[in-house]
Amino acid sequence: MGTAILIDGAFFLKRFRRIEPDNYFNAERAADCAWRWALAHLKQRNTRHELYRIFFYDCPPLEKQMRDPLTKKNVNFKASEEAIFRQDLHQRLRTKRKVALRLGHLSDMTEWTIKPRVIGELLKGKRQFDSLTSDDIIPSVKQKGVDMRIGLDISTLVLKKQIDQIILIAGDADFIPAAKLARREGVDFVLDPMWLPVSDGLHEHIDGKRTTCPKPPEPKLAAEKAPAPCEPTGV
Repeated sequence: MGTAILIDGAFFLKRFRRIEPDNYFNAERAADCAWRWALAHLKQRNTRHELYRIFFYDCPPLEKQMRDPLTKKNVNFKASEEAIFRQDLHQRLRTKRKVALRLGHLSDMTEWTIKPRVIGELLKGKRQFDSLTSDDIIPSVKQKGVDMRIGLDISTLVLKKQIDQIILIAGDADFIPAAKLARREGVDFVLDPMWLPVSDGLHEHIDGKRTTCPKPPEPKLAAEKAPAPCEPTGV
C-alpha cells in the first residue's frame, strides 16, 4: 500500500500566492509547486513512502456575465485573469503523473460584495459609500461539493484498504470526521497546514503535522523579497 495526498485547492492557492506573490497568476508554477510539495511528503528522514495518488480538489472558475452594480456595465468573468489562470491550472494538473483532479461546482447564487479590506475602511470611517468604485467590489463565489468529495475519497481509500497513509493539505477542521475514520482503521493521518497554526484541539484528531513548502514572507516584507524557491523544505 502507499500514501494518498489530498490537496484542498482553494486553500493551497491562497497559501501559494502568499509564498510567491510574484507568481499570482502563473498556472505553470502553481501546478509544479503543488506536485513537488506533495511529493516531498513521501520522503521523511530515512523512510521513503510509495505514492498511491495525488488528489487536487477545486471548482471551475466563475465564467458567467454579471452586471456591475456601480457602473451598470456587464462584466464577462470568463475573460478574467482568474478564470484563465484556473482553467490553465486544471489542465496542467491533469497532465501531471499520478494526479487526479476532483472538481466540485460553484453555487448558482452569486452576488456582489465589498472587499473585506474596504469594509474595514468603511467601518473605521476612512471611506464613504459614495466613494466606492468597481475595484472595491467582487463577486461572492461559494464552492459546493469540494468538502464532500474529500470526505468520500478518504472514506473510500480507507475502507477499501488502498492506502496506509493519508496526507491532507488543508486549513480547516471540516475533515475531522473522515480523519477519525482513517485513524480507527489504522491509517496514518498527517496534516500539512502550509505553515498556518493548528489548534491544540485539532492535534488530537491527527497523527502528525508536517509542512514541505517554503515559509511565506512576513506581510510587510512580501514586496521586498524574491519568490521563494519551489524546492520543498520539511519541518
